[in-house]
Amino acid sequence: MRDSRSRRVAVIDLGSNTARLVVMRAIQGHSYRLEDEIREVVRLRAGMTGAGLSEEAIARALFTLRLFKQFCESIGVDTILPTATSAVREAANGPHFVKRVRRDIGLKLQVLSGEREAYYGTIGALNEVPLEQGYVVDIGGGSAQISQVRKRRFRQGGSLPLGALALTEQFIHHDPVKRGEFEAVREEIERRLDTLAWPQPGRKQQLVGLGGTIRNLARIEANRRNYPLYTLHGFTLSRDSVAASIEAFRELPLARRANVPGLNSDRADIILPGAMVILAIMDRLGTKDLTISVNGLREGIFFAQFFWRNQPTPIIDDVRRFGVLNLARAYAFHQQHAVHVRHLASRLFEQLAPLHGYGLAELELLQAASLLHDLGTAINYEDHHKHSQMLIVNNGLPGYTPRETALISLLARYHRKGNPAVDAFASILDDGDDVRLIRLAALLRLAEFLERGRDGAVRDVTVSWDNCTLLVTLAADTYPAVELWDAERNAAPLVERAFDRTVRIECPDAPVRWE
Repeated sequence: MRDSRSRRVAVIDLGSNTARLVVMRAIQGHSYRLEDEIREVVRLRAGMTGAGLSEEAIARALFTLRLFKQFCESIGVDTILPTATSAVREAANGPHFVKRVRRDIGLKLQVLSGEREAYYGTIGALNEVPLEQGYVVDIGGGSAQISQVRKRRFRQGGSLPLGALALTEQFIHHDPVKRGEFEAVREEIERRLDTLAWPQPGRKQQLVGLGGTIRNLARIEANRRNYPLYTLHGFTLSRDSVAASIEAFRELPLARRANVPGLNSDRADIILPGAMVILAIMDRLGTKDLTISVNGLREGIFFAQFFWRNQPTPIIDDVRRFGVLNLARAYAFHQQHAVHVRHLASRLFEQLAPLHGYGLAELELLQAASLLHDLGTAINYEDHHKHSQMLIVNNGLPGYTPRETALISLLARYHRKGNPAVDAFASILDDGDDVRLIRLAALLRLAEFLERGRDGAVRDVTVSWDNCTLLVTLAADTYPAVELWDAERNAAPLVERAFDRTVRIECPDAPVRWE
């Protein structure tokens, strides 16, 4: 993203356990992309007393914030949005710490209230997950935020002192955890949850989870499943998986817990209480699973204070549509070409519906892949179809399920050559997706080669068929020699395989024909 309008925006999140810096390259209201990220375990809450933050913790925080600022200066960040959460807002010496950060480092920390922290986390999640109504939960180091969503809007949120680090320091003093300590944590969680009257179970209530504790639990489950995607966008974490992790954490000493696949070793000592909080919330709401949001507090601040700040609300209504457009724009896609490929692929899909039998869900996948199929040219033209697949899989697609993301990436992978196969992603695909992939890839490949000249020479297509032949008739203002030549060589064989008919492509009405 090299547009002159683009800006580098950094968000600093000084939490109770971890300090994080994210740097977004963004064109306001148009597109954004995570450009860099730094994570440092500060343990700001460690050793906190009635007098406030300890001097050791303050020293760690100042050192980290100074490094963050120097990094931002070195890479040319345009805007820094520095925030602090529960440890600073609850500490008796929090105001003094904020003044010291401004005096010594030049950063004006915005100390978020519990409700504001819940709000920004929800804004981050709603710009990634198509949540209509339900709850968003964030388990941090010092506190847990629970927010209610109605009609894709934040309705209310609360913050409870149920952070993973806070509970660990208060109740856990042995390794492995003793039964009495475990029960004390559980009783404290239930007691605190009793103070929130509004979270109620419901049949249509969706639960979305964010934050380091929940992401680590999801990565543990992803490792158990040999999950084939690199991103957790849309990953579903089950109650049974959380319960299984809790039982394992109870029995394992810290040295072995730190080696659990998927778990950050620096979180191993505090993960158990955090997992217990999310399990208790799931049980209260009667939910059997939760959807992971990779976006959270930092992204919510970015959306609300920069990206969507000129909008009536900092939430995109159609997450899926914008997610595809944002990824395409971030890699400077050839918009005119991609949109025309989408048009031709859609026309083929609609006319061939009696043969393939698919509906709007498959059409949306085909259209998304049409816009993203050439992303890989940002890396290199050679093997760009493979690069496109890699970029889709690595970035993920907000709003799409892992299965849908895998299918879109596979369609991009096979848009120009190769025999479509689902092997790498079979574990997250459904029965029939192998045939679905072949048919949709055939349509995308044909559309791609009918737009081979990238000039819209083929305006439209009409398809007819009998039991033996499938005829594709092109509408063009001039004879599309290149498109006919390439489509017959490179696309027709896959269409024949997909629809079990011999393919003929013709353009009888073009005014100029050359041999």
